[in-house]
Amino acid sequence: MRRLLSVLALTVLAPLLGSPVAAAPPGTAPARAPESVVLDGVTVRLGPHTAQVVTVNHTRGYHARVTLWARHDGEWVQRLQADDGRIGYGGLVAGTRRRQGTGTTPLGTYPLPWAFGTHAQRPGWDLRYREIRRGDFWVQDNASDFYNRYRAKRQGGFRWWLPPSDPNASERLTDYGRQYEYSIVVGFNMGQVRHRGSGIFLHVNGRGATAGCVSAPRGFLRALMSRLDPQRRPVIAVGR
Repeated sequence: MRRLLSVLALTVLAPLLGSPVAAAPPGTAPARAPESVVLDGVTVRLGPHTAQVVTVNHTRGYHARVTLWARHDGEWVQRLQADDGRIGYGGLVAGTRRRQGTGTTPLGTYPLPWAFGTHAQRPGWDLRYREIRRGDFWVQDNASDFYNRYRAKRQGGFRWWLPPSDPNASERLTDYGRQYEYSIVVGFNMGQVRHRGSGIFLHVNGRGATAGCVSAPRGFLRALMSRLDPQRRPVIAVGR
């Protein structure tokens, strides 16, 4: 009788106390909170399986130190480093506040999902890869469904003919054979928020600052292409 009264009391009080928290199914691991780590002074937000990180530590002007780290036996170990990295001519800005055409590089942590370049894919390049062909663009046309996507002119769907002076002009990839010899896509604005920015990459240095990308010496990019492993969920973290 006492047990029956307790059950009845809980039934009556439940609407007043709020719904009880459901127990996790047996064998279910608790959800992991996002993990952060500071590498070379840059705060990195890690996914549950991230084991490779590229940090970009702004040093002066448009210069930065770019470093590859790998997790080994629970510790982060430096694998590659370049002191002559570059950022955008407009400096650094929070990713959510970035505007297209400002020459700013977005702060924060972003995935490095795939790469493209002027070479045929080589043995040891594990990232998904696409070789640049004539007529290939990175779409920066805010009116296009393919905004912030790789697209060939023959496929249509964007105003590829707009002159470079137009704010909606897309980037003809073959025009940048030096910088895009090795180029890794940064997963910024993959949700296609218009006017936030399109075409943020990690690529080979040009003559000076970038237009918002991160760049590093050719040798660093060439070595990086052979080391990044999609199974290790690589990310890039840009800090001040």
